[in-house]
Amino acid sequence: MKTSLIVCLSSLALALTSLAQSPAAPGAAQTSPAGAPPAAVGPGAPAAVSPGAPAAMSPGAPAQTGNVPPGESPAAPAAAVTATLSPAAASPPPAAEAQPSGGVLGSNWLIDKFHKGGPIMWPILIVSIIGLTVVIERIFWWGGRWFRRDPKRIEKVFTAIENGDTTEASRLSRGSRDPVLRMMWNGLNHQHASLQGALQVAAGIEIKRAGRFLVVMDTLVTLAPLLGLLGTITGLIRSFSFLGNEELAVQAVTGGIAEALIATACGLGIAIFALIPFNFFTSRVSNLEFELQTAATNLEVMLGAQTSARDLDFAAQAPASGKGSSI
Repeated sequence: MKTSLIVCLSSLALALTSLAQSPAAPGAAQTSPAGAPPAAVGPGAPAAVSPGAPAAMSPGAPAQTGNVPPGESPAAPAAAVTATLSPAAASPPPAAEAQPSGGVLGSNWLIDKFHKGGPIMWPILIVSIIGLTVVIERIFWWGGRWFRRDPKRIEKVFTAIENGDTTEASRLSRGSRDPVLRMMWNGLNHQHASLQGALQVAAGIEIKRAGRFLVVMDTLVTLAPLLGLLGTITGLIRSFSFLGNEELAVQAVTGGIAEALIATACGLGIAIFALIPFNFFTSRVSNLEFELQTAATNLEVMLGAQTSARDLDFAAQAPASGKGSSI
């Protein structure tokens, strides 16, 4: 039994040695040089026989048991087995460095597209900055105008005029930030000279304030697509100018087409961005003009009624006073 165990161990050592020295064995490690300390044995790693160890016996050869005391296991072969590193223990390859991904909103992407759009992108950039500034300014102005509205005070002014107290109506409309009340105050203070003229002048001033920069926005809505079309034409001209050169034809043509498309897209985008606020602000100016015209008409009618009533009273009192004087 002990002899068979030694034979099996020797055969296993011989097989491991042949596998370690075989060049075609995948993943097999080479024997360690003489004098090198044995490495730690990894799980499942084949072992190689170090130089200077006695050759293993061939299968079927009688094993030398030596003097083995009874009750003890036979000694292991004198071959010193060195462990080799298993493929699983090898260090993993270094991970590839993560490449920075340039998103659509990244600054590098925007700058790159701006340069690819050609020189026409500079006037398009100026137009976009002007349009954005005008839109923001108008939003703040109309927002403030919304908070300046005072319809309750307007009703109080009309009530005072209806009661014939123009002094109270002028006092209520004085110092207001509502455009309608400012127009009414101007008309009440100049009704003896020309009520209609004073109301028209005040209404024109308010409409001009409300429609400020609308001409600029209208110009931008028309100018931005034209600049994009100009960039398209210059990009196509640049593309077709390189068609004679076979070496640079493909790269130059694709670059020119990209320039044309980028300029067109930017011009159309600016026009769309400015068109919606322009129509909104134009409608707000029309509404304000209607409010001013309605208030001015009501004021003229009410003041005209008050003047007619005073004239009738004066006409009724004049004959009575004339009869009394004649008697």
